[in-house]
Formats: sequence, structure tokens, C-alpha cells
Amino acid sequence: MLDKQILDNEGTWLELTDTKLNVGAVYDWATLASCGAVVVFSGTVRDHADGRVNVTSLTYEAYDDQVISKLKLITEEMRLRWSDLGRIALIHRVGELLVSESSVLVAVSSPHRADSFSAAQFAIDTLKLTIPIWKQEHWKDGSDWGTNSQDISSIKKNKPAETSSF
Repeated sequence: MLDKQILDNEGTWLELTDTKLNVGAVYDWATLASCGAVVVFSGTVRDHADGRVNVTSLTYEAYDDQVISKLKLITEEMRLRWSDLGRIALIHRVGELLVSESSVLVAVSSPHRADSFSAAQFAIDTLKLTIPIWKQEHWKDGSDWGTNSQDISSIKKNKPAETSSF
């Protein structure tokens, strides 16, 4: 069983795991009395991909030794860009996942919703650009690596999502 996890005193939960993700537990953990907003993003396995129909499952593989340290860099950058964030959770699952299962969770709490939304979008976008995790898609007649893979880039290169007034 794989479970690399960091829960720190600053309110950061980072995890790479092969167990089912519990969206409700992450939401409950992120909720704080000082924060009026909690944004939770759950990326789920869908039944299709670019040019592929009837996807039945995905298998995620990770460069385990690098994931947590890279996730930590993302949260450090988030706290620099949005100074009043409460709790941040960045959790990714590895192994085989069936359609509709959560593969990644991002949770961000803050006093106001605009910061939570912007920080959560920055987190998932940056995670997808910088974390060494790859997916293999499985369908009725075969399997292959995901069609949307890209080179891993620097966290600093990802621009924050444009802030709107929510």
C-alpha cells in the first residue's frame, strides 16, 4: 500500500495514495471558522478521451520520490500569491481507477470565495503541468498512455487564473 502524506501545522495536506479518495473528509478538514469559503475540486475518471471512446479505467503512475516535494512547492507559491488562505489540500491517487472515481482532489479555504476559487484553479492547473504523474487509459479493445501528456514545467511559469468578482 502506497501512502505518502504530509499534514503540517500551517494547514497543508499533501498526499499521494493508492486508496480511494474521500471528498467529504477533505472538505470537512478544509473548513475553518475563520474562512467563509471552501472550494473543492475533484478530478474524476471519465468514459472517453481525445479520440477514444468507452474508456473503462485509468492507471496512474507517479515518480513517487518527487510528488510530495513538488506539491509542497505549489502550496508555497499559493500562500505567496494569496496571503490569507486557510487550509490547502492537494491529493492525488495512483493505481487503477474506474470511471467516476476521483483521481485528484484540491481543497482551498479562505475568508472570501474569490481567493479560494483562484487559488484552487491555480493549484489544479499547476499540478497538471508540474507533477510527475502519468496516466494510462484502458478501453474495450486496448490501452495506451493518455493523449494529453506534456513536458513537466516550472511552478513559477504558471500564471494564476484571472480573478473575477464572485
